[in-house]
Formats: sequence, C-alpha cells, structure tokens
Amino acid sequence: MKYNNLLVETKNPIGIITVSRPSKLNALNRETIAELHNAFKALESDREIKVIILTGSGEKAFVAGADISEFADFSEEEGVRLAAEGQKKLFDFVENLSKPVVAAVNGFALGGGLELAMACHFRVASDNARMGLPEVSLGLIPGYGGTQRLPQLIGKGRAMEMILTAGMIDAKKALTYGLVNHVVSPESLLSFCEDLAGNISKNSPVAIDHAIKSINIGFKNTEGYAAEIEAFGTCFGTADFKEGTTAFLNKRKADFPGE
Repeated sequence: MKYNNLLVETKNPIGIITVSRPSKLNALNRETIAELHNAFKALESDREIKVIILTGSGEKAFVAGADISEFADFSEEEGVRLAAEGQKKLFDFVENLSKPVVAAVNGFALGGGLELAMACHFRVASDNARMGLPEVSLGLIPGYGGTQRLPQLIGKGRAMEMILTAGMIDAKKALTYGLVNHVVSPESLLSFCEDLAGNISKNSPVAIDHAIKSINIGFKNTEGYAAEIEAFGTCFGTADFKEGTTAFLNKRKADFPGE
C-alpha cells in the first residue's frame, strides 16, 4: 500500500511505522490519521507481524501535535466530529489493537503526538525527547484522549499540572512520572525497541491479545472520553479558541479574552 505521509517497513516479526511529514514536524492531519489507521490495520492482519513500532522521521520530532491550520476555522460541530472521528479511527483503534504497539518517541511529542504515544501500549523515549499537551495555550483541551490517558499513566495531580500549564517535560522527568518505560540515546532508540519487540514476539500472540484486552478493560471509562469530545467541541465556539489559534498561526503571543 502506498502512503504519502508514512514509511512502513517489515522486519519480521516486527512492523515499523514512521510518520514522515518533515516540513510539519510530523504533525497529524486528517490524511495522516487515515493513513495510520490503514497501516495499523494492514500490519494487524499480517500473520508474520507480532509487534509494531511507531516512530517519527528525523531527530526533531516523534509527532509535534496536530496540524492546527487544518481546523483553525472549525465550528463547534466540526470540532466534535474531529475529535470523535480521530479517536475512533486512530487513538482508540491503536489502544485496542490485538498486537502490541511500542512508541519510539524521538524528539517532540506534543498535543496529538503525545496522545498518540499514550494510545500505544508503552513508550520508549530518546534522551532528547520533550513531551507535553499545550492545547490550553490555544484555547482548546486535548481532544484525542489526553485528558483520560495522561492521568491513568501519571496520576491526576501531575496530569492536571501538565495540561493546565501547557508545559513540556523532558525524557528524564517522563521516566520518573511513568509516562515512558525507558530512556535511551537517540542512536539506540530503534534498536532498543526492536530488542523489546523481539522479546515480546517469542510469546503467545493469543495470550498477548487477551492480556491487552484485560488490561485495557480496567482503565476504560467511556463516559470520560465522551465528555472530552463534547468539551473539545465546545471550545471551538469560544473567543479564546479564535484568539489562541490566530496567535499561533501568526507566531505571536495570545491575549485571551476569557470567553
């Protein structure tokens, strides 16, 4: 299958998906989300593939967020649809995949990029990685499951601080928080993930599928995800959203009216 924004390679029993939009720091747009869905679906149906690694092209970014220019003029209804479709097509899809997905986080993982990494079954970061959910600086909230998965991974208080400050944390702090499992050098990131994937691939794929399902059930609160989608959409009707996105696209500091 041909992709415009991805590189997909198989090194049996491992599949590697690389988001490749270097001019946009691998930011997610609708086309990339659709391509990721198709790539994950194809690798899941490939009986030779036991584990999938997801990473970003280059050393600067895993995925540096969503492509804001694509939705800056959306209405509330379009915002709700954006979040709901994205969660269903990619983020929930990855989380519930029958094969383990390891996020190899190289560089920036911000906004939708961090949400994508959190949807993976676990994460390994290079020591130059930076992670954050900056959406409130745009007059938004995380809309791809970030308000739900981040507290599950690092606890409510730390998640509140990360989301409300819109700040970034480095790989060392992410390891301390439990947001990532390991931190390695950029040069050894992929090989480290491949070794982990190799160890996983020796085990029963049927048992692994059931383990993923069982673990996920314990953390799934569908009401929380639905509330996030609705609140995300509501933000699109606010003056703060208009100011935040306009300021971002014009590369200036936002002056939020608070309404």
